[in-house]
Amino acid sequence: MKAFVPWLTVLAIIIALNALRLRPFATAVAIGWLAYCVWSWVRPTRARHDDGRAG
Repeated sequence: MKAFVPWLTVLAIIIALNALRLRPFATAVAIGWLAYCVWSWVRPTRARHDDGRAG
């Protein structure tokens, strides 16, 4: 359930902005969230420097 908190928060913000007729801001939040999700999915992971030594 903890993993859904950011998603539900963003969804609530978008719904609230739409209800307040601030659709350009809701669109910006949605696009920003989508960009963040894509970036976090495709960003390069830190290379592990494993030289084979036991340690």
